Amino acid sequence: MKRGARTVVSIAALLAAQGYALASTQANEEEISELVVTATRIARPASDVAASVSVLSGVELQTARQQLGLDEAMARVPGMYFQNRYNFAQDLRIAIRGFGARSNFGVRGIKILVDDIPETLADGQSQVDSIDIGSIGQVEVLRGPASALFGNAAGGVINIRTEDGSAEPYAEARTAFGDYGFRKHQLKTGGTTERVNYLLSVSDLEIGGYREHSAARNKQFNSRFRFAIADNSELALAISATDQPLSDDAGGLTATEASENPRAASARNVAFDAGEALDQQKIGASLKHTFDNGDVITARNYYLFRDFQNRLPFTDGGTVTIDRFFAGGGLSYGRSMQLGAYEHRLIFGVDYDRQDDDRRRYDNLAGVQGPLTFDQNERATSTGVFLQDELRLSDELAVTFGLRYDTVDFEVADAFLVDGDDSGTRSIDDVSPSVGFVYELSERHSLYGSFATAFETPTFTEFANPDGSGGFNPELAPQLSTSSELGLRGSISEISQYEIVAFNIDVDDELIPYEIASSPGRNYFANAGQSSRQGIELAISAEPLPGLGLSLAYTWSDFTFDTFVDDAGNDFSGNRIPGIPDVFAHADISYSHDSGFMIALDAMYSDAMFADNANTARIAGATVANLRIAFSREYERIGIEPFVGLNNLTDTAYTANTRINAFGGRYFEPGPARNLYGGVSIRYRFAH
Repeated sequence: MKRGARTVVSIAALLAAQGYALASTQANEEEISELVVTATRIARPASDVAASVSVLSGVELQTARQQLGLDEAMARVPGMYFQNRYNFAQDLRIAIRGFGARSNFGVRGIKILVDDIPETLADGQSQVDSIDIGSIGQVEVLRGPASALFGNAAGGVINIRTEDGSAEPYAEARTAFGDYGFRKHQLKTGGTTERVNYLLSVSDLEIGGYREHSAARNKQFNSRFRFAIADNSELALAISATDQPLSDDAGGLTATEASENPRAASARNVAFDAGEALDQQKIGASLKHTFDNGDVITARNYYLFRDFQNRLPFTDGGTVTIDRFFAGGGLSYGRSMQLGAYEHRLIFGVDYDRQDDDRRRYDNLAGVQGPLTFDQNERATSTGVFLQDELRLSDELAVTFGLRYDTVDFEVADAFLVDGDDSGTRSIDDVSPSVGFVYELSERHSLYGSFATAFETPTFTEFANPDGSGGFNPELAPQLSTSSELGLRGSISEISQYEIVAFNIDVDDELIPYEIASSPGRNYFANAGQSSRQGIELAISAEPLPGLGLSLAYTWSDFTFDTFVDDAGNDFSGNRIPGIPDVFAHADISYSHDSGFMIALDAMYSDAMFADNANTARIAGATVANLRIAFSREYERIGIEPFVGLNNLTDTAYTANTRINAFGGRYFEPGPARNLYGGVSIRYRFAH
């Protein structure tokens, strides 16, 4: 075992032992409250889910955080690896059990939902640039195949819910400033009337960036309303908008460049003014009705409009524009019933999503849009029919079954006919079964396991032909996986919790990115033959003393190409899959006093990993620690909370993002040095 891995294991054992010893002396403390998970389609307590699941509150994501990326708090979820918080043009890179690691733009392989509206398109691509961290109420993470639940997703589900308005209406203003030109301001209001619960938030972010050519500006509006339209019926309405006019892309550096000047940008990225801009509006509604017998019917509908421009660091077709319309909906029906001696909880339904993109490419003439070189309309239609059944065989044992059939139709209409007509269609369909169980070993400990298959289609971007023509890459196939896991979760005492799980995943036709000399900075994709993934995930949390919190998330994995020979004849069989370390861990210690004082220290350790299929380029491991301090006070109806944070406490040199298989060895995007931020939040509570 490597030294870094041994260190993390030792820390895990120490924390577990301390948490157990101290928690055992506090048996009379208040029990940790149970959390309900809805990402499973059937709402159930987190302890009863037949899969690996983690739940984070809005308080964990917001309190004294800089609120640049979801990873600031979600890094405490085992099996979930983040990169790229500081490159807004590339978006946050999220991987669950390795799925999503291939992405240098957006999120792949993971289904993301916000207030029941998908942030994942019909072709499988997700984005998180429109998610307002400052108004999140809860995040649920299901780790493992999600195709039986939501279709085109192999890695898992991130289910985000906007916070509810409080019983007492309020208005809150938050402002923060920091190093590298950081500033963020937010206004938020929420409350409850006789029939309506509401939350509205608007924020404005600007940052100059640690590296040259890495500035960003982002304005967001988010709102959620829940209307009690009848005694047993609720209508939820979510409206959001994002205006991100500037997101510079500093690009990747070689190892030498990153060492000599980590704040530098790639010369090509500066010369071509690489970066992106976007404008997005989204509206969605869901209607839920509960019948007198307890049956529940839910209908949802949504519409998304997104204008997007991306400037890449090369001339030919280096400026990309997308005019997107994305719409869809779903209908589900759930009921509980008794069949003989067994209790069933059954839900079935249908999902429909349609994506319509007008994609154009123009020459990038030193940052200026040049002549049109590519023009096509891309349409993806996804239809899924699903069934989930939870069968309770005894007081201790529950079994879940899932089955889903999906069909995803891709269609390209080529409007740039100078080089011929590249119009075409592709259709991909798949059946995704799943089975799982939860067995209650005792009042505090449960054993769970699952088996499932999943599929993942290439996105339109990944379907692109390496020869630069339109249409589809005829060599590219969907990625298929078979997954199994076995886990144990529970509480060591009333004030401590744990989860440990082992998983195994076999993947056929894994989608792997690469770059070519004529288009550096742009990814094309190929299928690896077969690959395998094994891993162990551990999460421990405890409150050994009042106000003192400890948590640890530890992940060990072994992701390997079993058979993979690329188009050039290079044999990578037996090599590690790039972009994911064998070991990564997150530890957190916090203390909150009744006076309102809060201090938290967290550290993220990432082992070394490879940046290329050949395993010749290596990204060094690193430990990055962060400190947060806040002090909240109440003055009648006014609450004030000043806060300060110090990122990269030990001024560690590390790679914040890895560009997998980048051309010219430009794998490295260095992370910021030690940097400071601070601000204040002021809340006023209105009298009813």
